Amino acid sequence: MATLERGETTQAVEIATANNIPKKFLDAILGDLRNAGIVLAKKGPGGGYMLARPASEIKVGDAVRMLDGPLAPILCASRTAFHPCQDCDDVTDCAVRLTMVRVRDAISEVLDRMTVADMLTIGKVKQPAIIYHI
Repeated sequence: MATLERGETTQAVEIATANNIPKKFLDAILGDLRNAGIVLAKKGPGGGYMLARPASEIKVGDAVRMLDGPLAPILCASRTAFHPCQDCDDVTDCAVRLTMVRVRDAISEVLDRMTVADMLTIGKVKQPAIIYHI
């Protein structure tokens, strides 16, 4: 949808086919994205799906959180769904939790800076080969 002209729509079956995913699965994702205000659904002739705002204004982190929930790999490292582990004596000093907080922060750093428009350029820019000498 990010490649469409503003106001242009596409059908769910076209998205499913282009991305090799089951349409029923895609319908659920599109419904969640619509409910979150990321995607608009237009009914009738010329209808289909489109982004609700420009791709450059949609943060990947927002979409991922909406679809998958918190970014933290474990609940005790989550900002929005914090829940301490049952066997943890001290969450402020737990090495596993503190490590997973770093993981969460690293994931957030990438996804909250990246927009859907940025994703369109990934893989299209040729990077120089890096040769490692051991």
